[in-house]
Amino acid sequence: MKNVLPTSTVENRNPLYKIENGFIISKYADVTIPFIVELPEIFTLTQEEYVSIHAVFTKAVKILPDYTVVHKQDWFIKEIYTPKHESSDFLAKAHEMHFIERPYLSHKCYLFITKTNRNNARKMSLFTTLCRGRLVPREMLSKEEINSFKEVVEQFVSILKDSTYFKIKRLTEEEIIGMDAMSGLLDNYITLDGTAEKTSLKDIQFNPENIVVGDKKVCVHTLSDIDDLPLVVSPDCKYEKLSTDKSNCVLSYAAPVGLLLPCNHIYNQYIMIDNHQENIRKLESQSKRMFSLSRLSRSNMVNHEQIETFLNAIHEGGFLTVRAHFNVIAWADTDAELGRVRNDVGSQITAMNCEPRHNVVDAPVLFWAGIPGNGADFPSEDTFMTFLDVATCFLTYETCQRDSLSPFGIKLTDRYTGKPLHVDISDAPMKKGIITNRNKFILGPTGSGKSFFTNHIMRQYYEQNSHIVLVDTGNSYLGLCQLINKKTSGKDGIYLTYTEENPITFNPFYTDDGVFDIEKKESIKALILALWKKDSETSSRAEDVNLSNAVNGYLELIKRASSVVPCFNTFYEYIRTTYRKIVVEKKIKDKDFDIDNFLNVLEPYYKGGEYDYLLNSDKQLDLLNKRFVIFELDNIKDHKILFPVVTIIIMETFINKMRRLKGIRKVILIEEAWKAIAKEGMAEYIKYLFKTVRKFFGEAIIVTQEVEDIIHSNIVRQSIINNSDCKILCDQRKYMNRFEDIQALLGLTEKQKAQVLSLNQNLDPHRIYREVYIDLNGAHTAVYGVEVSPEAYLAYSTEETEKTALFNLANERYNGDLEMAIKDMVQEQKI
Repeated sequence: MKNVLPTSTVENRNPLYKIENGFIISKYADVTIPFIVELPEIFTLTQEEYVSIHAVFTKAVKILPDYTVVHKQDWFIKEIYTPKHESSDFLAKAHEMHFIERPYLSHKCYLFITKTNRNNARKMSLFTTLCRGRLVPREMLSKEEINSFKEVVEQFVSILKDSTYFKIKRLTEEEIIGMDAMSGLLDNYITLDGTAEKTSLKDIQFNPENIVVGDKKVCVHTLSDIDDLPLVVSPDCKYEKLSTDKSNCVLSYAAPVGLLLPCNHIYNQYIMIDNHQENIRKLESQSKRMFSLSRLSRSNMVNHEQIETFLNAIHEGGFLTVRAHFNVIAWADTDAELGRVRNDVGSQITAMNCEPRHNVVDAPVLFWAGIPGNGADFPSEDTFMTFLDVATCFLTYETCQRDSLSPFGIKLTDRYTGKPLHVDISDAPMKKGIITNRNKFILGPTGSGKSFFTNHIMRQYYEQNSHIVLVDTGNSYLGLCQLINKKTSGKDGIYLTYTEENPITFNPFYTDDGVFDIEKKESIKALILALWKKDSETSSRAEDVNLSNAVNGYLELIKRASSVVPCFNTFYEYIRTTYRKIVVEKKIKDKDFDIDNFLNVLEPYYKGGEYDYLLNSDKQLDLLNKRFVIFELDNIKDHKILFPVVTIIIMETFINKMRRLKGIRKVILIEEAWKAIAKEGMAEYIKYLFKTVRKFFGEAIIVTQEVEDIIHSNIVRQSIINNSDCKILCDQRKYMNRFEDIQALLGLTEKQKAQVLSLNQNLDPHRIYREVYIDLNGAHTAVYGVEVSPEAYLAYSTEETEKTALFNLANERYNGDLEMAIKDMVQEQKI
């Protein structure tokens, strides 16, 4: 069929005249100031916060002058994930390959404030730039009017910024029109291309049945008639999929046509500010006319009553009248896909309790009015009059979860789209003052993915050059440790566990460099004191002094005499012989230092004693420079002597790292072993660790699964929770009926409670992942997805059957090479 529609070039129909000093100037002499806006992240706001955001935006719009157009334009573009950094590490590379080309929906929000005049504000569609060739503006803003408008817009921006909900930045000329290698916002709109790469202009066809931009088929749905809107609107709506009978998850009222609409689309929101008094006069005149014609038709009387109700509300509530319009411009590559997109848009508009209108007649002028800076060219017949408070309910107020700008962080995923995220929950929050320490408290019942998540964190900490000490009681980190051990050819990835044939052994008196600084001396002293005194006993000042003298004397001896092997045996012999003589010579009384009692209590750790292996290791292993060390204590977790002693030695090992490794991140993660060290006699020790570690660029992480442990232990409350600014909770549905106790203990608000109880409520069936709640001192709370590659899953898995099969395969086929076994199992699963 021959095309009978007239053709023209984009240059001829271009509604914009120039961009000057950051202003977009149209051919009708309208002046626009463009901004890019950063909105709050999705699923992080409560109903009260949405009401507050709505009030802030309404307040900001009220200060704008008459004949101003507020055009908020939200872009939602389908993109695919591309790794930013290539890694040679096995699990890191597998992670990137798992997510490569993962589709997700990106979002950008733009705001255009346009100053026009009375005549332009009331243009009909026949007089828009799309329908007219040559344009001559009837009115132009003076320099004083432009400066005044600029000042008001600056006040508008200040109101939004001061609310802390919005981050707003003025667009530069390069961002608007682009550069040689980068496309600008105008190019992106005309081509419906959201990428940053420079693209050539495409043909635009305004057909009677649809719009075609290049190869893209476009449909337009509008909300332009008051009859299509519900009787009641609000700033927020309930999101049923993440709500429970004990909590509500809310989004903005227009969220269904925002992030919840899974297709390429632009959501245009227009608010036109006319002269308020003139609008009232028109309504009063119209009301009188309807009343005078009421005898001819009952509908005229109904219209009269409705207008009167509207006018009464204006006078009683002080509402501002505005004209508004909202539309969704969506597109697809094929006609079949466009049909699905059209149905999706209609369904989402229906979810807002609105009547969806697929607009074909006015689609060209609506598309043209959406050009950034051309908001004043909008056809007046496609707007409806309403209150400003109502119009701002139809704005979207949330965006996707964002990456942290910090170079340090962990890999998580966007809860809704599944996009990989880089999230910093340590350094950036410290710099911003959100938290005052990096300590973390992790709570999750059995099966909630707690150990899986901590494996994921520790691997990434290690890859970012952290020193890590792990204290575990369930072999949860064996796979990860073996991979690190293989990667470093046995130099790192140290796994220390207790068996009868090969028990855990230490040598607290050995160092690689032979240096015994003050911290090392205090560490040895604290260890010996812990072995000597019971939990309920305290040492006197005299005992402390004598023990210090004994330790210093022994360390001087091993420096002078190379024949003396540093270990507990030679230390015990030094006390029994040399230091006993000193005690006798100085006539030190037993009440000040009972040396016989001291030797008797410590005899089990001397050669021939029951635990003579514990402190006399001959492996000459200095853990100071080992970056990944695991102490697996499952076999001795119920041993009344070994478990407390070993955990004390581990703590001393970490404190030695903490004090001596300058400028290096140190992490200690303690699973259920904290119960052994959190006894009354060790309370001060735990407090010291949690309060001091932040000063040495370190963090302590405590992991537990029993609610009673945190509810009934004062030490946990005072030492751990109060000094952990980052709290991480896994799935808490097992505790839903008694969650009030956890809420009270952790000081969670109703908003945070709703976030925690929404965990894993609406998982994507096409992905294998879990969710985790992260709370940074109450200032920032969010739920993220924890999704890893199949390779990482096998390395982290704590399922006995999976672990057994993996290690058996490694031993039988690959001579213990766990990496090769993981690759093999992943390949078999794919087949």
